[in-house]
Amino acid sequence: MSENKAVDIKSDDNKVDTAPTPQNTPIFTAPFAAAAAARAAAVAEEDSDAPAAHNPALMSMLQGRLGSLVGAPSGYIESLPKTVRERIDGLRYLQKQHIEIDKQMHMEIYELEKKYNKLYAPLYERRSSIIAGKAEPTDEEKAEGAKIAEADKEGEPVLSGIAEQKEDDDEEGLKAVDGVPDFWLTALRNHPQLGELITDRDEEAIKFLRDVRLEYLEDNLGFKLIFDFAENQFFSNPELTKTYFYQQSDVAGILEFKSAQGTDINWKPENDLSVTVETKKQRHKTTNRTRVVKKTVPSKTFFSFFTTVEEPDEEDESDLAEETRDRIELDYELAEEFKEKIIPNAVDWFTGKALEYEGLEDYEDEFMDDYYDDEDEDSDDDEDDDDDEDGLSRSAKEAAEPPQCKNQ
Repeated sequence: MSENKAVDIKSDDNKVDTAPTPQNTPIFTAPFAAAAAARAAAVAEEDSDAPAAHNPALMSMLQGRLGSLVGAPSGYIESLPKTVRERIDGLRYLQKQHIEIDKQMHMEIYELEKKYNKLYAPLYERRSSIIAGKAEPTDEEKAEGAKIAEADKEGEPVLSGIAEQKEDDDEEGLKAVDGVPDFWLTALRNHPQLGELITDRDEEAIKFLRDVRLEYLEDNLGFKLIFDFAENQFFSNPELTKTYFYQQSDVAGILEFKSAQGTDINWKPENDLSVTVETKKQRHKTTNRTRVVKKTVPSKTFFSFFTTVEEPDEEDESDLAEETRDRIELDYELAEEFKEKIIPNAVDWFTGKALEYEGLEDYEDEFMDDYYDDEDEDSDDDEDDDDDEDGLSRSAKEAAEPPQCKNQ
């Protein structure tokens, strides 16, 4: 994709853009307030006699007041002579004209990306055919690829999940293998963030992934990720998609993330990866008899990526709302990884070469810890004390009903 995207978030006196941009621009709100509060806390810690150092409530109030000062009008502009204020108004108008040009530039970049995505399409189709075993590389493709592999030997790319090819493999054995087995599973596993998201249960389903494609929207601003699956025992969808919508900033003209819409996965009940069946023993406190009950609970899975997560209300400052916003931001970052890196350079992720030029060989991060849509686990401590007049606890009654399979 184009490397000329403008990714800075600009702001005027009245508005700050906080939506992630198509290049995952880090979002910082009120940086000076955070810095001022940090300095105040440091001063308080140095002075052991300072009351704020031992008073969390006072420190919280101090930080809140510092934060409220950010962006507050100082009265400086209003104190200037009228002629100077009029010149500043003229500069504001020039800035507005600059933003209008910025809008045109970013729309042209977007159209350029759409144009080149269509030019890439034949290469992606050829790649997909070879991976699936529907076609074989030409002599020229094999020869030129061998030169690239020889040049890469110096770096010794990381091979993850790729069986080493034995020199004495006979032709009959090679002919029995169609295409490139587990190509997309290996490529996604080699990506650090996605590797954390893929569970052991997911692997068997991802082996059916035949292709990952990118399409730009024609009737809207945005793009769609398309995951093409072979028929499998996990879900009936031939394709799983995630669509991302842009909006154009009135402040900087850049295209920002607006919202996302995922596929409802039609899970086959016996192989629903989005839930786990828990088996528990419950004891009746009167009769002392035990019984086994089953309960379905949400499960961590790569396929949570296709869940549509609604943006919380802007005024909602609860912990749940913040966690949801974090998850949406992480989700969009993953979408950009697919769009800008994984789809264009899939073979490099398969071989591990991408880890080198991305500088990720020693990547360690807990990036996905808050990605999954976990629900609070029920405590088992008091279940024995919840027996009702029918001799069953409330949890046992729920578990006795047929399991509800979630479609994410």
